[in-house]
Amino acid sequence: MNEEKQKDFTPIQNAQPILELKGICKYFGGIHALENVDFDVFPEEIVAIVGDNGAGKSTLIKIIAGVHAPTAGEIYMQGKPVEIASPIQARELGIETVYQELALIETRDVPSNFFLGREPTLGKMGIFIDRKRMVDETVNTLNSLGIKLPSLNTMVRYLSGGQRQSLAIGRIMPWGGKIIIMDEPTAALGVKESRKVLDLVLKLKEKECSVIVISHNMRHVFNVADRIVVLRGGVKVGERIKNQTTPDEIVKLIVGAEML
Repeated sequence: MNEEKQKDFTPIQNAQPILELKGICKYFGGIHALENVDFDVFPEEIVAIVGDNGAGKSTLIKIIAGVHAPTAGEIYMQGKPVEIASPIQARELGIETVYQELALIETRDVPSNFFLGREPTLGKMGIFIDRKRMVDETVNTLNSLGIKLPSLNTMVRYLSGGQRQSLAIGRIMPWGGKIIIMDEPTAALGVKESRKVLDLVLKLKEKECSVIVISHNMRHVFNVADRIVVLRGGVKVGERIKNQTTPDEIVKLIVGAEML
């Protein structure tokens, strides 16, 4: 299957990609999850990855996030070759991921989840957690992103789905991430909460982040994406600038319908 190129595709502001993947393949035994996929992201750009179940979307973002190692291919950050061997290494490179499962602890409050696994400590021995710093930085970050929660002392179990998603997105900001990956950020959310999450995605772009979004919701994709990449059967079959395509064209690429 040949990759279909958009003839007039122009990178955002003709800049160098902040992230570039070339010829990425991923095999799980005899299963070819990805085959010779090229993918890039430019500074302050929102890229949506779309495709049916089994298209290779999750495998691709897990390679970027350091969960899976590619079977073949090359990865570059700002033009320099890199190896992303683990999620820790991805974070060191400025790549943060918000998975669909969110990885929040329901029995802990907002600041505790905000700093989960990265708790600041006091003193040279680092024995005591700096709770005040946790609270202050949580407040500052949530305010800067316009995220409103009922109370910092609220346990996550009492937050709505949209509030949980906003918390999961907001907590990545203090760590200097420049590329944010989101897996189905509006899945199972109502219209009002989906709108708030989409507004938050746009706000990340305003904060000079690049965002990679996986979504099955075509309306949400067209609300936030600058560019749309289509995968089908582990192959990239299309790439479109949002303002130069339509939902109907993207759906045809997803299902393999003939383009007239």
